[in-house]
Amino acid sequence: MITGPLCRAARALTELSREKLAALSGVDEHVIELFERRIAAPDANVVAMLKSTLEDMGAVFIPEDRRGAGVRLKFTASETKRIATLESEGGLIRGDDVP
Repeated sequence: MITGPLCRAARALTELSREKLAALSGVDEHVIELFERRIAAPDANVVAMLKSTLEDMGAVFIPEDRRGAGVRLKFTASETKRIATLESEGGLIRGDDVP
């Protein structure tokens, strides 16, 4: 289960407007606004739909621990491949042949 502020943070990280999140999730935009502002809590099915949609867009929800709950972006497959390419650009590593 996610909270309204986590939903708002995930939406910001994934660069989704409320309008776009509403269209993708099928949840009314006004319901999302009330949830994010902590005015009203939608039922668990609506929250699950919002969470699922945000996860599909790249958000990763971090479970609550002693430091609190959170949200971050996950790397896509193409980003992971680009990182691996950049990390191996130096070529083969060999021993120093200088006496």
